Amino acid sequence: MFESLSNQKLLEAYKKAMELKLEKDFIDLLITELTNRGLKITK
Repeated sequence: MFESLSNQKLLEAYKKAMELKLEKDFIDLLITELTNRGLKITK
């Protein structure tokens, strides 16, 4: 689903989604993709 996003853009999307308090289901999709890529989430 997010294959076309660079790692940097995916991290930015996650941080922005958290900031805007978007739906948990969308944030969960982002977290799943971050995990699949082996990226760490920094808070």
